[in-house]
Amino acid sequence: MTSCGDAKLFFCILFVTYCCTVTFSQIPMDCCLRVGNNTIAKQRVVNYFLQIGGQGCAMDAMVLMTRRKKNLCVPADEPWVKEVVKHVVALKEHCKRHQYKGRRCYNVKQK
Repeated sequence: MTSCGDAKLFFCILFVTYCCTVTFSQIPMDCCLRVGNNTIAKQRVVNYFLQIGGQGCAMDAMVLMTRRKKNLCVPADEPWVKEVVKHVVALKEHCKRHQYKGRRCYNVKQK
């Protein structure tokens, strides 16, 4: 290859890298902006995940997903939240054993 060909190849690779970086940096994140401390009945919750502050979001929170697919932001360190998480883990195990059938497993996410 000539030096002109090498330069073209280099700029093509650089351009593709730039496009990928811009595309991936614009993926929106769904973050909790505040947390509520109202207790939620554990029977309504079917999934959860931990939001870690500093990894694209401003604050730490536990996000609880209800059977109606609403995300609720709650403080992760509260005792009642830990009980809800235990319940969801047990619910997922129950639903896995029963092939996610039945009213109790409505809207429970399969792993």
